[in-house]
Amino acid sequence: MSNAATVQAIYEAFGAGDVPTILGHVSDDVQWESWADNSAANAGLVWMRGRQGKDGVLEFLGSVADWKFEQFDVVDLLESPTKVAAEMEITYVLPDGTRVQDQEVHLWSFDEAGRVTRFRHYLDTAKHTKAHLGAKV
Repeated sequence: MSNAATVQAIYEAFGAGDVPTILGHVSDDVQWESWADNSAANAGLVWMRGRQGKDGVLEFLGSVADWKFEQFDVVDLLESPTKVAAEMEITYVLPDGTRVQDQEVHLWSFDEAGRVTRFRHYLDTAKHTKAHLGAKV
C-alpha cells in the first residue's frame, strides 16, 4: 500500500469511527501535533495539543469526538517517499453550535514500514482559536 493510500484509508476509518484501523496505521511512538510554539495549543485548543504514541492519537480522537462534521473532503494528496500532504476542506460544528469552515493541509510522515511517525495540521489558527473561545467565526 502506498503512503497516500494509507492516508486515504485513515480518513475513511476516521469517517466511519473505526479507531482500530487508524491505530493500526500509526507507529507506537508517533508524534501527533508535536511542534514547538504551537500558537493554537498555547491558546488552549485541546485538539491541537502535542501528543505522542497511540495513546496520544486516542486522546486526539477523543478531543474531536463530539464535533459534528458536515464536510470532510480530501481535495488532493501529494506524496513523496516519506511524506504525504493532504489538502482538505473541512466544516464542523462544535457542541456549543459554533460552526467552523476551513481549508487545511495535513502533513503525514512515514517510516520504512509504511507506518505514520508524525502528523501535523496546518490550518487557520486564528479562526480555530476564535471558535474555541466562543467568538463567531
